[in-house]
Amino acid sequence: MQVVVAPLIHSDREQWQNLYHGYAEFYKMPMKKQTLETVWGWIFDPENPFYCLLAKNSDGSAVGLMHFRAMPSPLRGSTVGFLDDLFVTPEARGLGVVEVLYKELDAAAKENDWPFVRWITAENNYRGRAVYDKISEKTHWVTYQLPTA
Repeated sequence: MQVVVAPLIHSDREQWQNLYHGYAEFYKMPMKKQTLETVWGWIFDPENPFYCLLAKNSDGSAVGLMHFRAMPSPLRGSTVGFLDDLFVTPEARGLGVVEVLYKELDAAAKENDWPFVRWITAENNYRGRAVYDKISEKTHWVTYQLPTA
């Protein structure tokens, strides 16, 4: 599959929205219209270092998305990258889309002088983790969450 990855543009709204719905369904999270509007706004806010890459196949159909951002790292006294969301359509999985997205993420990290990009995934995301094990280093960090509501 020929895949082209580029930053999201305004005319990609419908395809981005469909992919983001698919991502939310994968993690069994409700996707509200307000969430879509908020995230869309973050992507196009020049004051917010939040980015989106969209992967499209040769006919221009979007088959993957990646949201990532700058994140302060106090112990380093610098900024690193954080990958928030990665989704590839079921029919495009295993065809190299993730690798092309990660190649562009690596380029963005270098452009921003981030020494690394970190992310989390679900313990049971076995297919995704198999790819991550090939292209990245697994850290020893364990993630916790403090509910506030």
